[in-house]
Parts: sequence; C-alpha cells; structure tokens
Amino acid sequence: MKTIFKTDFNLPGQISKYEGKVRDVYSLENDILVVIASDRISAFDIVMPKPIPFKGQVLNQISVDMLKSTEDIIQNWLISSPDPNVSIGRKLKPIKVEMVIRGYLSGHSDRLYRSGKRSICGVNLPSGLASNQKFDKPIITPSTKADFGHDEDISKSDIIKNGILTLDQYEEIENITYKLFKRGTEIAKKRGLILVDTKYEFGYDSKDNLCLIDEIHTPDSSRYFYEDTYEDYMSRGETPKQLSKEFFRQWLIKNDFQGKEGQELPEISDVFLDNVIYLSKVLFVLRISLINAILLFPGINLLAEFIFEYVLDIDISDVFTLGIPIVHITDVTVDVWVAVEIGLSASLVLSTFPKPMLPFVKLTFPI
Repeated sequence: MKTIFKTDFNLPGQISKYEGKVRDVYSLENDILVVIASDRISAFDIVMPKPIPFKGQVLNQISVDMLKSTEDIIQNWLISSPDPNVSIGRKLKPIKVEMVIRGYLSGHSDRLYRSGKRSICGVNLPSGLASNQKFDKPIITPSTKADFGHDEDISKSDIIKNGILTLDQYEEIENITYKLFKRGTEIAKKRGLILVDTKYEFGYDSKDNLCLIDEIHTPDSSRYFYEDTYEDYMSRGETPKQLSKEFFRQWLIKNDFQGKEGQELPEISDVFLDNVIYLSKVLFVLRISLINAILLFPGINLLAEFIFEYVLDIDISDVFTLGIPIVHITDVTVDVWVAVEIGLSASLVLSTFPKPMLPFVKLTFPI
C-alpha cells in the first residue's frame, strides 16, 4: 500500500524546504507555504521509521475544517487545500512556543503528576487527583517549539523573562487559547467526544497581526475521550477509551522507549502495522463538512484503524470495490463498510506522485 513518507518536489517559485516531524513545508515566493501532510507518525518527538497509510490526508482535512470553524475567533494562515494531503497558506513569523491546554490530567501531565510533581509549567495542582480526572478549569502548560530535538515545558513567567513574548502578547495568546479550546470542546461534544487536551501554535503577519498557524484539533495534536463511556471507565479506575496517539506512546513505553538518550527504538514490524491499520474493533466517527473521518486509536491489543467515509455525490455503480467489507450489526440495521476507489488515483496537485484515494462507504440495510 502506497504511503507518503518523504517528499522531494521542486515547485515553481520554491525557495526552501523544511521537513518537520509529520509535515514537509515548502516556502515559495511571495511568502507562500505549501504544506504536505505525510503519513509519518511521531512519538516523544521521534519520527517512527514506518508510515501509516492515509494518516496524512485525514489529519490535513480535519485541520482544514477546524481552522475554518474557528475563523471568527482568530484569523489563520490557511488559504486553500487543493489536495487531501496539501494545505497552502501564508508564511508568518512563528512564535517559538506551543500553547498546550489541558482539561484533564492525562498523558504527559499525568506522568509528571504520578512522578510526584505538583507544579507543571508554573501551574500548581492539588494532591489526590486521579489519572484522567477533569480539572476544575482548563490549565495551560506551554512548551518551547524546537526545530530539532525535544520540545521542553516552560512556564508563563519564563516565557516573559526570556523575552519570547511580552506580558501583553502572552495574555492575548492565552485568552485566544481558552476560546479555541472552548470551541473545540463544543465541536467534540456534538460528536460524542470530550476534548481532553490539545495544542495551538501562533505567529504574526507582516502587520503584526496575531494568527493561528499549523494544524488544530486533530488526533495527532489532541486527545479525545469517548463521552458515553468516560464516567463508567473512571468509576472502575480504568483508563477511558480515547482517540489519540497515546496507545502508541504506551506501546513504546512498554518497550522501554521514551526518546531518551541511550534508548533504542523497538522494532515496528509489518505485522504490527497491519494490526494498527486493519484490526481495530473500535470505531469513532468524526463528521467534518464533506467527509466523515473515522480515526481509530484504541488501546486494546494496541490496534488502531483509519477509515475514511467520503460523503460525496457518487454513484455506487461507478466505483470499484476493494478489500474485505466490515460488517456491523445493530438491533435495527446491518451496516456494511466497503473500501472504494473514487477515481482520484493521482493527486491533482502532486501529479507526479500516485496517491490512491480509498474512502470507506457505508451501506445501511434495515433488518
């Protein structure tokens, strides 16, 4: 199965190329960026050696929709997305701080808390909190934005003391971060999810206007819990079912890897990848404008699955069915998911790079 692990284009007007952990960023003339979301996956700031098919286009399309849904809060860098893996936008001056906001004690913050720390990025936490417990109000735990190597936690006071931002600049960004998280929480709730934590990145345009950059509210940069089962899992002292990369981080931790010096990356076999892509038993539907992106990141057996359902005006007789259907039986219906080729076998933008479009279409039959 074809994936996008690395790109090497020479685009018209290209000035430079920067390869991030997940995205390849091409700088063009007139301060234009072409950002290609690859299928690379990273954890602990380390890029894994094997990509996940279709990961890039799902993340890109979710982010595009989320950026559009927050334009009333803050302007952003995006101009257009002419291809599922591609976003084109304005080149801005980035602020070297990620605004990480957390509504729950989970992931990195929980690991620090379990190690005995009661202050994270200058935010004091009470004793007696349970893993994945909701905070009384969201907390912001910024991190430095590293071009290479690890991002590092940093406090508000250190950001100001080190001259990264002035107090007024920080408070403006802080206020917008809370508003974005509130909007993301509302969007998630409509889809039966809890937005647990996420991060936002900002930059300034040529007129010093603050703008939102990068991507937002994707499972790569955010963590979601399933709302309908959260209380039940918590009452049993278990980790809530979630949509994020945490299952992968936990697998790495279990195999003695956290990206620290001297640690060796465990082998990620083809069998493991096949499981990650195909064998998950948990489905999550995140509806966004023209697509339903079903991103599956369960912790059970370390299995996950990416399924894409495109809600397009296509005649099912015109598509070519691929693969084995997935059948889900309810009390009143039989739902059959089949992979289909919708004819876009090559990207309209990246025409030199064949990239099959394999959405999943759901056919529902009443019992």
